[in-house]
Amino acid sequence: MLLPSMGVRYEFTSQHGERIGIIARRGGYFDVVLYDRDDPDQARPVFRLTDEEADAVAQILGAPRIAERFTELTREVPGLEAGQIAIQPGSAYADRPLGDTRARTRTGASIVAIVRNQQVLASPAPSEMLRAADVLIVVGTEAGIEGVQRLVDKG
Repeated sequence: MLLPSMGVRYEFTSQHGERIGIIARRGGYFDVVLYDRDDPDQARPVFRLTDEEADAVAQILGAPRIAERFTELTREVPGLEAGQIAIQPGSAYADRPLGDTRARTRTGASIVAIVRNQQVLASPAPSEMLRAADVLIVVGTEAGIEGVQRLVDKG
């Protein structure tokens, strides 16, 4: 819902019946509020996030959800798993193209998506540049996923 001169308000009701609001303010920050059960027009501020903090929360919540969905899909195929691997600052592959990892050739596991900030890059091309803080969504055997982890950690 558009809030003239303020920003945009998003609302949802939690599984426990709590009405939660997120107000994206024009000033570049986000207010998270909890609405009163008895008076739906009253909201209690819970906390405020800067743009950077909101990006961090989105990444924390987003990457596990994507990996969880791949995990659900791979349950039907014995021996196939999904995992998530963060590119740490100082990784040998930070600021290099994904293709330089040769992950599928070297480990047998496939990098099926990259989570960057609040965006998911599905089926990334080998030319896609990896950045510190990217989260790779990897599908393969347990050993293959561990191999990709070693690759991005140690080169």
